Amino acid sequence: MKKALDNFIKYLRQNGSASKNTADGYYRDISRFIAFINDKGIDDYEKVTKEIIYLYSEELRNGKITAKKISNATFSRNMSSLKSFYRYLNMVEGIKNNPLSSFKNAKIKRKLPDTLTYNQVETLLNAFDLSCEKGYRDHLMTEMLYATGIRVSELVNLKINDFYFDEMIIRVIGKGDKERIVPFYQGIADQCRFYLDHYRSNYSSATAFFVSLKGKALTSRYIQSMLKATGIKAGLMINVHPHALRHSFATALLDNGADLRVVQELLGHDNLSTTQLYTHLTPDRLKDVVNKAHPLNKRSNH
Repeated sequence: MKKALDNFIKYLRQNGSASKNTADGYYRDISRFIAFINDKGIDDYEKVTKEIIYLYSEELRNGKITAKKISNATFSRNMSSLKSFYRYLNMVEGIKNNPLSSFKNAKIKRKLPDTLTYNQVETLLNAFDLSCEKGYRDHLMTEMLYATGIRVSELVNLKINDFYFDEMIIRVIGKGDKERIVPFYQGIADQCRFYLDHYRSNYSSATAFFVSLKGKALTSRYIQSMLKATGIKAGLMINVHPHALRHSFATALLDNGADLRVVQELLGHDNLSTTQLYTHLTPDRLKDVVNKAHPLNKRSNH
């Protein structure tokens, strides 16, 4: 059973349909399921019944399997992983049984993402000590997340040769190893050059653009912890995290008239519906667009 899971993960990676983080998530979710059915004496995917699936989903939801109660989103992700795995088993491994074919997850209300106002971002950036390497680097990474909207995983994976200073763009490798081009402004370019000349040059053997004081690539976890601590230091009454800056980037662009599809391209979203979530955060802009564009409103102003 484990071999089929290994083959599934390899299949995802070869087809470019999942990033390393996503594939790792699939592996954890499905390994949990395999351990559950093995514990029930089942050693064949063909023998898994709908009753077993419902028992698994019940014990997963109430926290019996994970040792703590999980959120609706985590539950839904686990079951979606299992559905994808069984589709693979049916298509590739020759398994005829699919006990999840009629299983439906409860619809989860999508939570509006956290955002920071421009003033909050300014307050956050002003909390860094720019006189030392660590403070300068962390300030630059924070501003870059807000200025480009890239994911924290994309930030830590940036290489020096991903920066094109003449064109003022960076090459970003996103989810599913998909490449996209993201522009940056002159202020970011100047800070990046200063970082390269005054600090980064001390670690010539490293390939990552942003490195630790020991010349090692930084982790997403470090940046998450750093932002949280800096937000507290700055006195912000909001949980500052990398995705909040990404959301703030998108909201700022939409508030200032950017086209939704342009924002979709910059964020690297496959589906426009994902980007549309940000429009709920800008009701004033939506009203303004309707007031300016609707023909009946124009008539009433005459």
